[in-house]
Amino acid sequence: MKANTPIERLYNGIIKENPTFVLMLGMCPTLAVTTSAVNGLGMGLTTMVILTMSNMMISMLRKAIPDSVRMPAYIVVVASFVTIVQFLLQGFLPSLYDSLGIYIPLIVVNCIILGRAEAYASKNAVVSSIFDGIGMGLGFTVGLTCIGIVREILGSGKIFGFQLFEGGATIFVLAPGAFFVLAMLVATQNKIKAGRPEQKTSSESGGCSEAGCLSCGNKICESKRMLDEKGGKNA
Repeated sequence: MKANTPIERLYNGIIKENPTFVLMLGMCPTLAVTTSAVNGLGMGLTTMVILTMSNMMISMLRKAIPDSVRMPAYIVVVASFVTIVQFLLQGFLPSLYDSLGIYIPLIVVNCIILGRAEAYASKNAVVSSIFDGIGMGLGFTVGLTCIGIVREILGSGKIFGFQLFEGGATIFVLAPGAFFVLAMLVATQNKIKAGRPEQKTSSESGGCSEAGCLSCGNKICESKRMLDEKGGKNA
């Protein structure tokens, strides 16, 4: 995949650099609001909208914002979109607004949003920045929703409000349960990654590719070939 293509930016945010399970960013809302799958999904989508719009605006203004005031400028941009989304949630989704509570205004200082603004949006084109925001936002949404699903099932026997079975371990709905579930999901992901067979390079496999040294691109093999040719000429 070519760098900065829409597919690459989406893959990067959802899989390669998932904010929750890989980069471990935004842990405050991740652990606080994921008492249910609906809360996790709502917080994730809210953050994705703000992240995407902020990336777009910051990328558009990247050449006009002086370096000396870039962080205050980023915060003003993010705070503007947070205020708009907060009013929309309060007007159209009051139950979700009440569930998320103070964590909606705290999106202003979410390290995911400020981090992508500084590391990516301020240095890249508008379209790439938009897809970077969507990818990171979807990765964050997937992470929060997965944690919320597991906590809701283990804690109350429900999923998205539908009763699966009676009972459950109440600890998973409480604060300690968030740490347990996050650790369990991260460990599962690491176990899956560790079990994947990695493609070995020619130097690791002890030989060149079938097409020869010139096509395999291995610098060690190429240097060895040149030394062998030089030794043959001297002989």
